[in-house]
Amino acid sequence: MLIRIDQTAAEPLYEQVASSVRRAIAAGDAAPGERLPVARDLATSLDLNVHTVLRGYQLLRDEGLIELRRGRGAVVTADAATRGRLQEALRDLVAEARRIGMGATELTALVAKEMH
Repeated sequence: MLIRIDQTAAEPLYEQVASSVRRAIAAGDAAPGERLPVARDLATSLDLNVHTVLRGYQLLRDEGLIELRRGRGAVVTADAATRGRLQEALRDLVAEARRIGMGATELTALVAKEMH
């Protein structure tokens, strides 16, 4: 799995790490049970602070895409592919809503309406 970041982008570096892993999961490049690169090694290869990588990994853990276990590292969860696609679709939806000037309240109302 290739994780890329852009030091000049406005998006925070930890979010870029998380987004790169999300895309890999959604594309099937990171399968359930697969271990992600060790945070320290990834930080070194990307020229980042290890805490930046860990923050990205924690975000993915909070989204249910990976498990973080001491001694085992970061492992892709069984339902990560489905969650990853949904998370990416949600990010695209939010970006489009922002582009047209829609606020969080209005977007939330539209999503709630579609869920019922």
